[in-house]
Amino acid sequence: MRKILHSDLNNFYASVECLLNPSLREFPVVVCGRVEDRHGIVLAKNMIAKNAGVKTGMVLYEARNLCPNLKCVEAHHDLYLKYSRAVKAIYQEYTDRVESFGIDEAWLDITDCKKHGGDAFLIANEIRERIKAEIGLTVSIGVSFNKVFAKLGSDLKKPDAITVISDENYKEIVWPLPVGDLLYVGRATKHKLNDLAIKTIGDLARFDQKLLISKFGKVGAMLSRYARGEDSDTVKTKSELAAIKSIGNSLTYYRDIKTDQDAFALITLLAESVSTRMSMYGYKMARTVHIVVITNELKYINRMKKMQPTCLAEDIALAAFKLFKANFSWGRSLVRGLGVSVSDFCEEEQLSIDSYGDKVEKKKALQNTIENLRSRYGRNIINKAVIFADKRMQNLDILGTHYGNIGKQVKKGIAEE
Repeated sequence: MRKILHSDLNNFYASVECLLNPSLREFPVVVCGRVEDRHGIVLAKNMIAKNAGVKTGMVLYEARNLCPNLKCVEAHHDLYLKYSRAVKAIYQEYTDRVESFGIDEAWLDITDCKKHGGDAFLIANEIRERIKAEIGLTVSIGVSFNKVFAKLGSDLKKPDAITVISDENYKEIVWPLPVGDLLYVGRATKHKLNDLAIKTIGDLARFDQKLLISKFGKVGAMLSRYARGEDSDTVKTKSELAAIKSIGNSLTYYRDIKTDQDAFALITLLAESVSTRMSMYGYKMARTVHIVVITNELKYINRMKKMQPTCLAEDIALAAFKLFKANFSWGRSLVRGLGVSVSDFCEEEQLSIDSYGDKVEKKKALQNTIENLRSRYGRNIINKAVIFADKRMQNLDILGTHYGNIGKQVKKGIAEE
């Protein structure tokens, strides 16, 4: 039987900030986009702030109302990447099958690890203790025989804890949990399951699979299998992930999107985040753009198209919007969420010294200048004019939320994906 770990760094952003500035440790701490912006969004919080009721995604002034002595720290994504890589270097000492799930989470397949006689709990405990001693962060680890239950285990006890979910005890531990705790069951899916009187994961496991398929299609069959512990998805190696790698962001907006202008504004923000992350991960160019459109009726439109190889946010946005216009028409349906991603990565192409090549180089220089400003003063120090039609959109930090818990919520839910 497989031995799978899911490791989750506790309160990662806030923990890194407190590690680097010990004077913060006795206070409630939140990490946000711009400290001086009272309408900023909480990206992460430490345990003191969490226990006071502060939640990820909360508007900053609301958090301050809960914690008058709240300490607000601007996000430092370069530092979080540095610490994430250091932690994952420890994981790699135990197995080459390490699959990231965001910046602060990862699955490890330790089936073939011989340390501690192959005892999964002892291996997990050694990893937990090493991260604390060598890096200064705490981690919660789930130990199980599949990825979905390992992820559940890491969520059950926090902080600095290990939970074992085995083939012998999973019905006792997992089945009484709310169905919304199951990976890939988002808010909308949970409500639909609740309407079928499926309240717990056990209810889902026992529910008639044919009826689930009739209601949810292939997703229903998948969730049914996951609830019964029949997840056979493998933990990917770095080379396996590289072969299928894409970079993207998606967002369910706070209101339905009703116009081309709103759609283009949100696509622009998503494309800027994608372009920035391409640079962070060392990708030079992408040749394929993808869009996901989620309607207010929870229907999905997935499309992809080749484009001129680019790393420019402007080019990605224009290609994605063109794809959106070709595949969605305003009518009875509105847009609840959008996703933009790129794939088919390649090395930077040599551009000829002509007007086109010169124009691209100037755009790259401008984009680099903008990113430098944002890294120093916050993502929203400068925005395109199209963003300013909606004040709520001006305050979005899609790059930040991708790495924080908001990003996890987007990834967690099928309806919010």
